[in-house]
Amino acid sequence: MSENKMATVQSTLIDTAHKVTASIIDTAIDQSSETETATYFVVIADTSADYYFLHKKMFELNKQLNISIDTMGRFYNETKKLIALPDDDEDDIYAGDYSPRRFPSNNLSLEYLHFYQKQSGEKTIALVSGIYETERSADSAVIALNKVEKNVFKIKADIYVGCIH
Repeated sequence: MSENKMATVQSTLIDTAHKVTASIIDTAIDQSSETETATYFVVIADTSADYYFLHKKMFELNKQLNISIDTMGRFYNETKKLIALPDDDEDDIYAGDYSPRRFPSNNLSLEYLHFYQKQSGEKTIALVSGIYETERSADSAVIALNKVEKNVFKIKADIYVGCIH
């Protein structure tokens, strides 16, 4: 098999594995009770399909506004074209795959927007600047970010907070 065909097959297998994992997570979330979801307000500084553009912007916002960065151990896996934990991560379920940010915090991170806003594209990346329990806290964060970032917005999201193992 040629290198091009091998690369195509590998890419297809990786995409399929990611879709299966996402489907398993979505099914677990759909089957959970309402007590395992929480309504939070997610503040997003910007979105893009370009991980590296948002990664650079994340570090700029970190310096400008002194907002901590929390990657949760994830990085952009070029082979998988995916924000993912390392393949050898101690979390067997998420090792080598995307693990979403699900709880309130005032940190910068890169996330897939689809997790918070289902109608968005699956590969759209969001530069999240915080997840807040109250709309008032989220509004304050939007005002602060708007001084340096004009694309900032907030969304109300019902986020699954139960166990996904």
